[in-house]
Amino acid sequence: MTVREAEHTGTASAGGETRTAWAAGWSAAVQRPSAGFGENWSESGFTRQSVRQVVRVTGGGTSVRIRLSHRYGTGPLTVDGAALALSAGGAAVRPESRRALTFGGAPSVRIPAGGEVVSDPVELRVAVFDSLALTLYFDGPTGPVTFHSQAWADSYRAAGNRTEDASGADFDEVTHSWYLLSDVELSGEGAAEGAVVALGDSITDGFGSSVGANGRYPDALAERLAAAGRPWAVLNAGIGGNLLLHDSPWFGERPSARLERDVLDKPGVRAVIVHVGLNDIGFSEVDLPMYKPSVEVSAEELIAGYRELIRRARERGLKVIGGTILPFKGSEYHTPRAEAKRLAVNEWMRGSGEFDAVADFDAVLASAEDPEVLSPAYDSGDRKHPGDAGYRVMAEAVDLAAL
Repeated sequence: MTVREAEHTGTASAGGETRTAWAAGWSAAVQRPSAGFGENWSESGFTRQSVRQVVRVTGGGTSVRIRLSHRYGTGPLTVDGAALALSAGGAAVRPESRRALTFGGAPSVRIPAGGEVVSDPVELRVAVFDSLALTLYFDGPTGPVTFHSQAWADSYRAAGNRTEDASGADFDEVTHSWYLLSDVELSGEGAAEGAVVALGDSITDGFGSSVGANGRYPDALAERLAAAGRPWAVLNAGIGGNLLLHDSPWFGERPSARLERDVLDKPGVRAVIVHVGLNDIGFSEVDLPMYKPSVEVSAEELIAGYRELIRRARERGLKVIGGTILPFKGSEYHTPRAEAKRLAVNEWMRGSGEFDAVADFDAVLASAEDPEVLSPAYDSGDRKHPGDAGYRVMAEAVDLAAL
């Protein structure tokens, strides 16, 4: 069992011993078990089943380890087997790349409620934008498991221990969530020299992007950085439905409550892009159970929330980029009152100078005919979330020099 450390790329020496230092490769913001959007296995958990989940890393390396989070567990959870491999597409893996994972030298590990565990490192050459497949076996029963609801990627389940299976043929169940996995970290040649974290709600999370296509705006930003010769990882700390000012049983803890684990404690992080607030504005305009708590908030209260994030990130030496709130006229929670708050927040972001830089997502995605409307060319179809093309445009709006 380990405690999360503040780590950086390269190596460190203490008392004559060389200690491996780890770089970020991939991460997801964890959530408490819930029904979420679409079918998932978080509440039922697993019994004598294997789960295989595929993630694309934005850093490389020659050694890999993973972090598993049981933050929202109510009792201990045992992982009875684990393996990591390069993905061969779908649930299949490249058999020559398969590595059995251990934890403190043991093939299984017991994680206490509220805890996390880090695997022992395995030697595996991983290139930037490789997809890794993690297979976990639970003899179970696990009880409800910590997860990330809206992965926009396929995760697979099969009966029995399938950690040595390469074909993936037995993984006959699919959801679009991630389970327990919170981080992939890498070291060695090709490791990222720094990291930027995208902190936000469903727009950062990639709602409306194509499943399995890595079409979220942080994915496109990582591709821009790589093309520019900037070997930085881009970590996605978005949670669908997340609120700037309030916690939610469905939509996660507010950014200020999860800032340490989702941003500040990530290895090598140097900048954070903050894009959140639309749900605070919109949820108070509708009366739907899933949007509770429905709390009226003002633009001034939102600005105070941004200021707290700016202050705390700067105390740790990070640059903070603010993302303006996208148009959402025509969606279920747009009203004139909500629109006035959005405009006031965006005006403050652009004019106050309090962020180190501003990514003006609103300006580049607004319709030319009506600036309160998300451009049809970029709309996923619900009038507030971009599709793949819109997320690419968002990534282009981030000034790489500001990171």
